[in-house]
Amino acid sequence: MHRSNVSYVRGMSAIGAVVALAAGMLVTVAPAAHAAAGAALPFTSVEAESAATTGTRIGPDYTQGTLASEASGRQAVRLSAGQKVEFTVPRAADAVNVSYSVPDGQSGSLDVYVNGTRISRTLPVTSKYSYVDTGWITGSRTHHFFDNARLLLGQNVQAGDKVAFVATGTQVTVDVADFEQVAAAAAQPAGSVSVVAQGADPSGAGDSTQAFRNAIAAAQGGTVWIPPGDYRLTSSLGGVQNVTLQGAGSWYSVVHTSRFVDQSSSAGNVHIKDFAVIGEVTERVDSSPDNFVNGSLGANSTVSGMWIQHMKCGLWLTGTNDNLVVENNRILDTTADGINLNGTARGVRVSNNFLRNQGDDSLAMWSLYAPDTGSSFENNTVSQPNLANGIAIYGGTDITVRDNLISDTNALGSGIAISNQKFMDPFSPLSGTITVDGNTLVRTGALNPNWNHPMGALRVDSYDSAVNATVNITNTTITDSPYSAFEFVSGGGQGYPVRNVNVTGATVRDTGTVVVQAEAQGAAAFKNVSASGVGAAGVYNCPYPANSGSFALTDGGGNSGWNSTWSDCSSWPQPGQGNPEPDPDRNLAKGRPATATGSQDVYTPGKAVDGDANSYWESANNAFPQSLTVDLGSSYAVRRLVLKLPPSSAWGARTQTVTVLGGTDGSNYSTVVGSQGYRFDPATGNTATVSLPAGTNLRYLRLTVSANTGWPAGQFSEVEAYLTS
Repeated sequence: MHRSNVSYVRGMSAIGAVVALAAGMLVTVAPAAHAAAGAALPFTSVEAESAATTGTRIGPDYTQGTLASEASGRQAVRLSAGQKVEFTVPRAADAVNVSYSVPDGQSGSLDVYVNGTRISRTLPVTSKYSYVDTGWITGSRTHHFFDNARLLLGQNVQAGDKVAFVATGTQVTVDVADFEQVAAAAAQPAGSVSVVAQGADPSGAGDSTQAFRNAIAAAQGGTVWIPPGDYRLTSSLGGVQNVTLQGAGSWYSVVHTSRFVDQSSSAGNVHIKDFAVIGEVTERVDSSPDNFVNGSLGANSTVSGMWIQHMKCGLWLTGTNDNLVVENNRILDTTADGINLNGTARGVRVSNNFLRNQGDDSLAMWSLYAPDTGSSFENNTVSQPNLANGIAIYGGTDITVRDNLISDTNALGSGIAISNQKFMDPFSPLSGTITVDGNTLVRTGALNPNWNHPMGALRVDSYDSAVNATVNITNTTITDSPYSAFEFVSGGGQGYPVRNVNVTGATVRDTGTVVVQAEAQGAAAFKNVSASGVGAAGVYNCPYPANSGSFALTDGGGNSGWNSTWSDCSSWPQPGQGNPEPDPDRNLAKGRPATATGSQDVYTPGKAVDGDANSYWESANNAFPQSLTVDLGSSYAVRRLVLKLPPSSAWGARTQTVTVLGGTDGSNYSTVVGSQGYRFDPATGNTATVSLPAGTNLRYLRLTVSANTGWPAGQFSEVEAYLTS
């Protein structure tokens, strides 16, 4: 999807699966009460940084534009010519897929050794599909540094054997190796129509496009058989309906084309399975349908057992795709989305897929033209999306995101985004119930270069309109987020509210900054959320824009490890810095959430804490008493208040009768300073100072105005709170 997150600019000044890195392998271990997150995969991945090497380990690094930042685990191994990385095989295997990077403009190969003996086959490596530039996407840089290459070893290896890769001729950075025992090639189904019988060339030398079309026409209601071989298509297939396209397995039957199916409609009942489609897409051109499937497969269709690589998108689905099932596929190295349900998706299930190295959202639902409804992303494993989110839900009704494993998001993205960012109209915002359950997020979230501040591992975003749907986030595990765990934001900078969010049963480990990053008005309830290894503070609660309203966090019980609040809304917490002691001369109320019993017209409570003495809060008129309440974020020994009205001489002198109250929980208040009259006079700056007694300790500051000699309402242009007397 075209990403242009430029509106929001702010200056810088337990339940769920456990994730373990054991011997360099990413493993999910679920408690008995809940299924493990992620896909059941036919391979086991081993990180290069855990292998023996004569090369150089790079990373970890989270900086956009660096090679390590796009690597799995944010680490990799760089090999110069002649250097090796040697993996201990984790399981019986006869094939390997390697994620690697070579310098821009270069190609070469990796020699392969099994238990010290070089085999005859080499693994080609190239930069051809890497180093993508998308200058029209604000905040992007050259990205997509890694690529994947696969090899049948020609022999079986066992757990504990050694497989080494040696660079020849060019520098190669090796990220991760996937070891797999490939099943035998399937036999031709009885009664099927072979593309070879229709004239297809399994050597890849000839153009097999027409043979595929002829086979599809001949097999209506039946099966098109794609025997083992390499087939070259020079244009896309259309009119695909009421047919099964089946190969001998994704390691055997390989179609080479950058556009496989391209059609706006279909009668449905299309079943595509068990072969590979590998393209030649080297750049991202959004106006070109360079996708495995572009458009519609029709109702009651399936896509399974596919290997999809080097396309712009895997599946970009529009039109009718009711009850489509996309499962057990691998989607690698796309320059944009892996799968995008682009509106009108009803009852679509995307499950048990593996996605790596997407140039945009790996999995997305975008409710353009009509809402995606009753659809789900379940038990998928997503690794290394390098320009957006692991999973993104842009609008839609009754959507489910369940039991997915997402790791290593890079710029402009979270692990999971639940968002009302519309990009275009007509758009259908989030509605009904959005279920986000059982997901595991590892090293997800990023520094957004457009916002100049972090995006959380799991983000709920009222970007273009309020989030009014019920959003239930349950059984979540968030590990090693470089910044925050949960973020609530209005990313378009308009301050739309995020409401009706329930976070229940979450485990947060080693988050870089905060557990909750609240920047929108609204509310969320938290229950049984435990955190450990929190880098800065439990909560960052600073609304943007500053006068847009407060975000209320309701404690449902069972929460632990994150009860502190970041103390300074004028600065961003940095990973691991801790919560600094407040400057005794800092205004504790500036930029903090403010509420009131009433407001007149545009004179809202936030204007009393925005740092601008010329803007002001005014209560409802002729309705004394009226109160203004400011949440300071944490309990402080406040000793002095400075109350202000606009300094202009147009404001006549007046006396306001004010009672100061304080509290620590937002519900119970006690009187700190009894009712007194305070004189505001432009001749002396239109300010009044209130001294608070020793022993005062409050988080919630409430000023109750019962009279005003200058106007029938409570009025403050600034409420300032200080630790000093």
